[in-house]
Amino acid sequence: MKRKKKVHDKHRLYQVSVQNPTSEVAFMKRVFKGTRKKEALTLREDFCGTAILSATWVKKTKGGKAQGIDLHKPTLDYAQKVNIDPLEDRADDVELVLGDVLDTYSFQPDIIAAYNFSYFIFKERAKLLHYFTQVHKALKSGGMFFMDIYGGPEAQHIQEEETDHDEFTYVWDQAKYNPITGEILCHIHFDPEDGPRMKKAFTYDWRLWGLPEIKDVLRDAGFDKVDVYWEGTDPKTDEGNGVFKKSTKGDNSLCWVAYVVAYN
Repeated sequence: MKRKKKVHDKHRLYQVSVQNPTSEVAFMKRVFKGTRKKEALTLREDFCGTAILSATWVKKTKGGKAQGIDLHKPTLDYAQKVNIDPLEDRADDVELVLGDVLDTYSFQPDIIAAYNFSYFIFKERAKLLHYFTQVHKALKSGGMFFMDIYGGPEAQHIQEEETDHDEFTYVWDQAKYNPITGEILCHIHFDPEDGPRMKKAFTYDWRLWGLPEIKDVLRDAGFDKVDVYWEGTDPKTDEGNGVFKKSTKGDNSLCWVAYVVAYN
């Protein structure tokens, strides 16, 4: 008798391999308090997907509230069942919105976050500027906008990068890159130990924006200050140490990830 193959949950594997909501919530809280000298209570998570960042924000913030916005209803349904409902009496402190981040919403948060390079979906400068302008308008007075970004020469290479986890291997596949337009096509594959590859579990059709470009567009959108938080280096391994500090100079690494924080 053939052994039945296990069916894996691609969203769970994504959360394990890609997201680190506890670290990101701590980072946002630290930067906000250090800049504004007060605690942030409200968060809007753009392109929220499974909304694990919103759920973690509420768990880690006394009196905190969060709103997650996404266009994909099945993923929001998953988010509600897997990440929001288990909050029990705090579940009502997270609002999931089926909508476009380019639209206008009444919720005015202390922080808006666009992580996992999600805003790369806007390939044209005018569209990106419109999004950043909408974010600027949506923030509460004194609010801050947090994003991550990646780059470096290897970010333009056609390649696959594997990362091992306990029960599966995460594969980041940079499948296509057009140096004329900056367009990049990437996939995430999962190789479970007990089953075949989950090929193209997620696909991203993006523009690979440069850090100076992003800073310029943010300023054009109305943000007076744009800070970059660069990862430090572990002297023993010569690799990133997971600690991000405000910097005006980055290492010329083959591949890097940084945070961008915009505010007035």
